[in-house]
Amino acid sequence: MNKIYETADAAIADLQDDATLVVGGFGLCGNPEQLIAAVHRRGTRRLTIVSNNCGTTEQGLGVLLQAQQVKKMVSSYVGENKEFERQYLSGELEVELVPQGTLAERCRAGAAGIGGFYTPTGVGTEAANGKETREIGGRQYLLEMPIRGDFALIKAWKADTWGNLVFRKTARNFNGCMAGAASITIAEVEEIVPLGGLDPDQIHVPSIYVQRLVLGTDYVKPIERRTTRSRN
Repeated sequence: MNKIYETADAAIADLQDDATLVVGGFGLCGNPEQLIAAVHRRGTRRLTIVSNNCGTTEQGLGVLLQAQQVKKMVSSYVGENKEFERQYLSGELEVELVPQGTLAERCRAGAAGIGGFYTPTGVGTEAANGKETREIGGRQYLLEMPIRGDFALIKAWKADTWGNLVFRKTARNFNGCMAGAASITIAEVEEIVPLGGLDPDQIHVPSIYVQRLVLGTDYVKPIERRTTRSRN
């Protein structure tokens, strides 16, 4: 069971135009930076990307947006990216806004094989347009459908050779729920250890959800907004 690919480019070599990518990360935290860069180099077009946001104008998924590789974004937060704003307002980019918790649960449902779920989030708003509603316990709920992609690109801290994953702190964010929400999940990791090298009680995503691994190197780990205060 060899899931390890030599490079990020090799790991996404079968990515085709018009694919749907489910991508982990929150802002610039926990982004699969080197897989995103490989997609950029490959030059695939008309991508539908499901992610909490689209990074910043020049970092994260914003790299793909600037290169006109993205057809549609399914996101919760669309700030911090001027190119996103420009493309949306000009009609170049299709956008589906999804409440953040609903987005996470839709991806988790896709990974778990759940056919749909009811949530009160969005009742009475534009998010409810065209969706089935149901009263449960005297409260109105919306039926939300699972999300599945062609590829899930996620970032983890450690993996063993089978693909069991451990995330580190905030980088866990959307990566865990998006693992498995696609036909092929590719995990970019900072360290790969032998099978048995991870504490079973500390594994966040089991290997059954992961088909490919790639070892990342030389991380920059950018910060969206650096806020400091003087020492007084």
